[in-house]
Amino acid sequence: MFGIQLPVDIDTIHITRPNLYIDYPKIVRLGNIQVQQMINDDIMKSVDKMIKEQGYFQNPNTTMWGSYEVKTNERAVLSINLINDAYSGGAHGLTVMQGLTYDINTGTMYQLKDLFKPNSNYQRILSDIVRKQIKDRNIFVLGSFIGIKSNQDFYIADKALVLYFQLYELTSYAFGFPSFPISVYEIEDIIDQQSPLGKMIHL
Repeated sequence: MFGIQLPVDIDTIHITRPNLYIDYPKIVRLGNIQVQQMINDDIMKSVDKMIKEQGYFQNPNTTMWGSYEVKTNERAVLSINLINDAYSGGAHGLTVMQGLTYDINTGTMYQLKDLFKPNSNYQRILSDIVRKQIKDRNIFVLGSFIGIKSNQDFYIADKALVLYFQLYELTSYAFGFPSFPISVYEIEDIIDQQSPLGKMIHL
């Protein structure tokens, strides 16, 4: 099987500039320095992209706070969320969340499609599960739910795949980031067993 993989060590790095306060994770003391650098470079690129896309450099009135959450750090899988909140006036700011999932043995960063077997029709299957949860949880939807995107935002939390939507993408601001946890056992037959999600199935 996959053997025992200890959690990776993570330090918190602080970025402080005028009206900018960002905390983000940095992998340290990993046995493979090249993989460690690859993951850290990718995280830093994501942080920079979020800062730029939320208008920090374009609007001098923008104040931005950033944080992160570690959702999984075991079995050679690291799944984290970067969360940035930008405020430049109005009733409330705009918060965005970016999920990043890595294989810490190889440094590979995974998209949703990479978690499933080829030709598994994962998009339709996951869309049906989300649609049922929307109905069962009585979630108010802006417009109509067509289905998830092929590159839908996600993270892995223990033995669950969590699909989520950005603010206003699915429902109103008051609902925050609508999240839909899906047990790995519910979709086990379509999961690529070698993927980070596959590693969560085994004891």
